[in-house]
Amino acid sequence: MRPSLATIAAELQGYDPQALRVNEVNAFLSRLAEPVTEHEYLDLFQALGRVLALDLVSPISVPAHDNSAMDGYAFCGATLSPDQVLKLKVVGTALAGVAWRGDLGPGDCLKIMTGAVMPHGLDTVAPQEMVTLQDEYISIPAGILRPGDNRRFKGEDLAKGQEALLKGERISPAALGLVASLGIKQVPVYRRLKVAYFSTGDEILSLGEPPREGAVYDSNRYTVFGMLTKLGCEVIDLGVVRDDPVLLEAAFADAAGRCDAIITSGGVSVGEADFTKAMMKKLGDVAFWKIAMRPGRPMAVGRIGNALLFGLPGNPVAVMVTFLAFVRPALLRLMGSKAPLPPLLKAQTLEALRKKPGRTEYQRGIVSNAADGSLKVRTTGNQGSGVLSSMVQANGLIVLHHQQGHVSIGDTVDVMMFDGAI
Repeated sequence: MRPSLATIAAELQGYDPQALRVNEVNAFLSRLAEPVTEHEYLDLFQALGRVLALDLVSPISVPAHDNSAMDGYAFCGATLSPDQVLKLKVVGTALAGVAWRGDLGPGDCLKIMTGAVMPHGLDTVAPQEMVTLQDEYISIPAGILRPGDNRRFKGEDLAKGQEALLKGERISPAALGLVASLGIKQVPVYRRLKVAYFSTGDEILSLGEPPREGAVYDSNRYTVFGMLTKLGCEVIDLGVVRDDPVLLEAAFADAAGRCDAIITSGGVSVGEADFTKAMMKKLGDVAFWKIAMRPGRPMAVGRIGNALLFGLPGNPVAVMVTFLAFVRPALLRLMGSKAPLPPLLKAQTLEALRKKPGRTEYQRGIVSNAADGSLKVRTTGNQGSGVLSSMVQANGLIVLHHQQGHVSIGDTVDVMMFDGAI
């Protein structure tokens, strides 16, 4: 049985929905988001970004044989001398993909191509650019090689029976190549998440509607759609829902009946029309938080039916920041991913930053490389939560932690890089 919000809250020391710290939010959501269990088998070309549902064991050794790491000449390394030139007779050529068949005597060697199987008795490769070839003989200078150099061992990458990928790993381009190297055509992955999204409020305009005084066009649906699509979710767009109890109830019921998660924006702040909050309370097990952060203080979280609910603030930047900080990690867990949160990078700030202790601030930043290779960061300028253009300019968020105060020029700060998340 899934734990209630009250049960989860009781497990968190010092839980206070009116003054939650950022780390407490993620701790709560890690308990709330229980991974899906259903999985399917997909061809590799369809599996990118999906989460592996079972451990993947290598059915073969990779490489399957000892082989040459480069083009050169294969010989027995025991014949090397630290102070004498080694002269060897070339008696054949070993090509990649074709095992060489023949007899080798003392003082013989083979010309060998990269990836070619190392013939029995040969364990060392002299790169072709290091030797002198004259007639049928090569000369290897003294002291440039050791026995075993430039040989790849059987199973060096993966041994037969070894775990190649673990359950809960998200399949990356490198993982696709690894699986293909094992001769595996299909992989078991958790099913794709279905996530419904809608904006709330009478002041929200959909594209195509004429402008009117006091109204704004809905940008949040498009940023959330983009972030969910990047994450690999199946997105169900329910449009803009007006501040009408009947319409709100229908939207929530529709989303809860066919989705794993519901995301809304607007209607969760103090002083806003309470239709959205009231409907959340009526239909589900929902908590309303005030998070010690900027931007993005108000947030609702819980369940409606079997669907997780994330009620985000209405300001465009606050929507994106709370999604990146909280919703994205929770959805990854729901997808079955066991990956930890991405590490924060260290960068020196190129400007002074004002900050009050007692909350976590996410300032939009532009990270660059200095001449010495170190990372530098500056803000995008105006940090208002409605300045959506700043999220386009930024390549990461400067994370100023809860107890941190003002930052001086040259101080080191933490940076959360977007890295394809948006």
